[in-house]
Amino acid sequence: MGDRRYRIAVIGGDGIGPEVTDQALKSLDAVADRCGFSVDTNHYDLGGTRYLATGEVLPESVVEELASHDAVLIGAVGRPDVPPGILERGLLLKLRFDFDLYVNLRPVKLLPGVPTPITGLTPERCDILIARENTEGPYCDAGGVLRKGTPAEVAIQESLNTRFGVGRIVTFAFEQALLRRRRLTLCHKTNVLTYAGDLWNRTVHELSENYPHVEVDYVHVDAMCLYLVTSPERFDVVVTDNLFGDIITDLGAAVQGGMGLAASGNLNPERDYPSIFEPVHGSAPDIVGLGWANPVAAVLSVAMCLAHLGEGVAASIVEEAAAAVVPTMNSMGGPDMGATTEELGDRIAVAVAGA
Repeated sequence: MGDRRYRIAVIGGDGIGPEVTDQALKSLDAVADRCGFSVDTNHYDLGGTRYLATGEVLPESVVEELASHDAVLIGAVGRPDVPPGILERGLLLKLRFDFDLYVNLRPVKLLPGVPTPITGLTPERCDILIARENTEGPYCDAGGVLRKGTPAEVAIQESLNTRFGVGRIVTFAFEQALLRRRRLTLCHKTNVLTYAGDLWNRTVHELSENYPHVEVDYVHVDAMCLYLVTSPERFDVVVTDNLFGDIITDLGAAVQGGMGLAASGNLNPERDYPSIFEPVHGSAPDIVGLGWANPVAAVLSVAMCLAHLGEGVAASIVEEAAAAVVPTMNSMGGPDMGATTEELGDRIAVAVAGA
């Protein structure tokens, strides 16, 4: 085993979260053995179950422990008996703010053999990287309610954008474009959101002077939703704000075959804090223990984690192994997958090991 050693914090979470995370860790262990590095995993009991049992969401002492790791893997959090917002703001968003995870990175990539609802779509036409701003916009929780519960109720929810925040996500997106096909698209709504949109548009064009070899394009968010379905090949790297990014990435997940294949990274590119990697799907409490959960998104999230840690070869091995197993599935999730969650995890791990 080489000198490369990584400490990974694991938050299985709720519902199917622990199930898919367990399978993803099999591939992580297998690729570590194959590529000559070692991984130490530390498991943390966080999520809705812990909250209901203890009233705690994320103690500061645990934040400090998580900060000492190289990366964090999350399965899924959420329970129907936990009120909305408690886990989202108390756990997920708190970590994004505390660790300054200002990039939400979502690949939209159609793998060979994956059924897509878009007739005629082929893998070579769908390979997109969406960089979503992850700490501003509606996450700033600016707004309020006046005369709540009356016919005269007024609700205000503001979205905040700063030159600092926009500049760093746009810079990150340009750097990613240099590594890919050298095309960057800004997705916004500049014709209506004239203040925020102007800030984003000016920032992209000012920073484009530092990247003369990257072609810059713009698309309104409503048109983006159309083009993702009709002509996804027009996009390479897309940069967008928090709210629009939240919407178009879920549409992208549908285009690429469903949430069971959608991986994500919440990144601190400067590596001042550990980045967090997680499948996009929810905790799906209705199918816990049935073996119907698709572990591929969790495995692909591990691949993203490895790439971020600088283990590019290992990341490619894991992604290619997952891609090789996907065509053997009858569906992308549910009782008719053609194999159980554990069986799919084993198949991918065997492919990763090169056996």
